[in-house]
Amino acid sequence: MDIVQSAPYDLLLRGGRVIDPAQGLDGVLDVAVRDGRLAAVGKNLPGPAKQTVEVGGKLVLPGLIDTHAHVYRYVSGRFGLDADTVGVHSGVTTVVDQGGPSVLTFPGFREYAVKPAATRVLAFISAYMVGGLEGHYYPELYRPDCIAVDDTVRAARENADLVRGVKGHAEIGGFTRWGDEAMRRAAEIGRALDLPLYIHFGQLWPLPEDKHPYDPDAILPEMLKILRPGDILAHPFTRHPGGFVDQHGKVHPVVREALAQGLKTDVGHGSHFSFKMARLVLEAGIVPDTLGADMHGYNTTIPKPRGTPEAHPDKEEMHLFAGAQNFSLASAMTSMLALGLSLEQVVPMVTSNCAAMLGMKDEIGTLRPGVEADVSVLADDSGRFVLKDNEDTQVVADHYIRPVFCLRAGKRFDADSVILPKPLLADAA
Repeated sequence: MDIVQSAPYDLLLRGGRVIDPAQGLDGVLDVAVRDGRLAAVGKNLPGPAKQTVEVGGKLVLPGLIDTHAHVYRYVSGRFGLDADTVGVHSGVTTVVDQGGPSVLTFPGFREYAVKPAATRVLAFISAYMVGGLEGHYYPELYRPDCIAVDDTVRAARENADLVRGVKGHAEIGGFTRWGDEAMRRAAEIGRALDLPLYIHFGQLWPLPEDKHPYDPDAILPEMLKILRPGDILAHPFTRHPGGFVDQHGKVHPVVREALAQGLKTDVGHGSHFSFKMARLVLEAGIVPDTLGADMHGYNTTIPKPRGTPEAHPDKEEMHLFAGAQNFSLASAMTSMLALGLSLEQVVPMVTSNCAAMLGMKDEIGTLRPGVEADVSVLADDSGRFVLKDNEDTQVVADHYIRPVFCLRAGKRFDADSVILPKPLLADAA
């Protein structure tokens, strides 16, 4: 794109720490925006600019990408959150709904979740006809004959501008009921579309009383026969059986084989996240590729829609910060730092690696001049912050990543979401 340098910038972000892994940038730089697109990145950029915002001491990143969101609000009952609440008003410019819309409901997703949102909203289409319509309460809706392979492929192709992959669940409740047949059908959809299959690991549904439970440690090896390079293993840090850590407390021996085959990993943080499991996986030298927040109505304090079921085994408030009931993608970044990952490791997990996973590395996840001006400005606060998971494990973090504002296609949105957490200082715990 030709840029007329004599034209004034619309906005100049001055003096922040700019980190853009896609371009190998990490330093104190300015970021300029014109006509909703990035115009320039460099040291002491000359004006003029219609507006200059001093961001010294702040992190200036490519717009954050949440690879695991649930934003089919109301249609998915209590499960779906408002896209802009977890998106631009939480400092996140792109969210990927994991398995909310399906072959039966994708038109509604486009009209009622995507179009009204200021946030860029994409999706991994559900392999199941039921999608995320409170089906988590009713496991039988996820049986193999509730997967319409040909129709789901057609729906995904007709919505190719939004569909970036396919969502399925490889967990002990489903495998006990149906073996691997549902996942074989889900993989068939992914292969037909040549898109990644995103697989939930870790128990989701209660076990049936009339069947002997499937060995959770046999699920991952079984899935390696089905999956292909580029497919995504979700929830490596889950506290539930059937994840990366086996029943003996060891990292499953086939995990390295899976990664060597070109499979990818997404944290899918959520309320299943375990600091204990995360340490075991990280100590084995396994660092996930991407970091999705996995926020939804079961782990975020929002009122449930009228008429939804009263109880669910997955209904559990998320207490990432002790004394807080909500969280965000930025606070999930904080938990990664608390586990010993560096900021330089974490930033690609929410920017460039996500863009590559979505097949959009030339469109998002970068501050390269010419692309839409999606930018996240974050505070990196120092102190002693208490973090807590749902196993009651507490850790003290010395950094807390806090969203300040973001630009979505050049338009500013302050980080004022009601669900953003308020961390507790260790001295006040």
